[in-house]
Amino acid sequence: MSLVSRWFRIPFWQRVLAGFVLGALAGWALGGQAAAWFQPLGTLYVTLIKMIATPLVFFAVINAVASLAGQQSVAALGGRTFAWFAATAALAVGVALAVGWVMQPGLGLGELAVAENYVEKVVPGPVAVLLDVVPANPFAALAEGKILQVIFFAGLVGFALVKLGEKTAKLRALAGEASEVMIQVTRFVLEVTPIGTFGLIAALVGSYGFERLLPLGGFVLALYLACALHIVFVYGGLLLAHGLNPMRFLRGALPAMQVAFVASSSFAALPASLRAATHALGVKQAYAAFAVPLGASIKMDGCGAIFPTLTAMFVAQYFGIELSASQYFVILLASVLGSFGTAGVPGTAMVMATVVLSSAGLPLEGIGYLVAIDRVLDMMRTMTNVTGQVLVPVLVAKETGLLDQAVYDRATGEIGLDDAEPRA
Repeated sequence: MSLVSRWFRIPFWQRVLAGFVLGALAGWALGGQAAAWFQPLGTLYVTLIKMIATPLVFFAVINAVASLAGQQSVAALGGRTFAWFAATAALAVGVALAVGWVMQPGLGLGELAVAENYVEKVVPGPVAVLLDVVPANPFAALAEGKILQVIFFAGLVGFALVKLGEKTAKLRALAGEASEVMIQVTRFVLEVTPIGTFGLIAALVGSYGFERLLPLGGFVLALYLACALHIVFVYGGLLLAHGLNPMRFLRGALPAMQVAFVASSSFAALPASLRAATHALGVKQAYAAFAVPLGASIKMDGCGAIFPTLTAMFVAQYFGIELSASQYFVILLASVLGSFGTAGVPGTAMVMATVVLSSAGLPLEGIGYLVAIDRVLDMMRTMTNVTGQVLVPVLVAKETGLLDQAVYDRATGEIGLDDAEPRA
């Protein structure tokens, strides 16, 4: 058996984990030199992922709208998906509040300095954000990777194909074939994940330095704990309530979670998320094709709910401000609605923190204290985002008969080259 064959026989998640561990060791051993040596591997991997994400979404959404027409109400599925987005975000805020109350990460820190690279975020108005969903130039949206605009335009194209019926039968078939081609390209690219993981983690560990974490270690621990509790207990509880095994879900979603953790980008993890939802967890391709990309734009339990809530409590505790009941309610409302209102805006976590602090009347400079450790925070925030982006389509698919229970029950973390039925 060749070395390549042996490599591909190792489960995908184990290959990614090996890349993570080896990358951490290389970064620790080489220190600052690790970034120069290994960052190009990570950069190449992220570039490959971004290369495939936009065309994958474009053709998948066109094919999805054409396939769902006459079978399921797209509007009803969209409404149910949005409802679960909001419900899980509200639960995430509750978890963050509980962790903030217990751990009190803003107390006993002494004098903190605002990070030198901190720039206050300009928060666009809701009308501006809404108008930005409609692309003035759909080709520019495709070129710039503006996922919400791509979804909007692809949805219109899909509805037009359905409306024209048999006149566009060949074009609908072509869109389906193009979607299959992009899925195959995705499988090829995802096989590079272990190498990309190695490069990204080696560069991070080598260049970051633990001294940057020490002053705010309590906040890092609080965020990681809140995200873990949300994934295990909230997501796990919702799965149990739907008659689904949480361990099977985590096994199927693990590759997407791993990509999200190392790349710190829901957009970069999108191909893996879509592949995990369909191939590993049994969500019907036609529904997952628009639900997962939509979630990658607006479903941000880590960045849009947990992080802003903990930041608000951190700032209040640091400055000795006692939050009132009305301020807690404002934090909840701003965190749940704000992620929808800032959809597609770069730097979602910091934008959301700005929105929440402004709404609650808390000092905005408190965000500047956290910028120095943002990369480490973003890893766990993004992994939580992506887990929720896979979870909600699974829940909705279960409720609407779009989940292949047999595939879910034998969920596998294999989302790469092998296109056979998921293995037990």
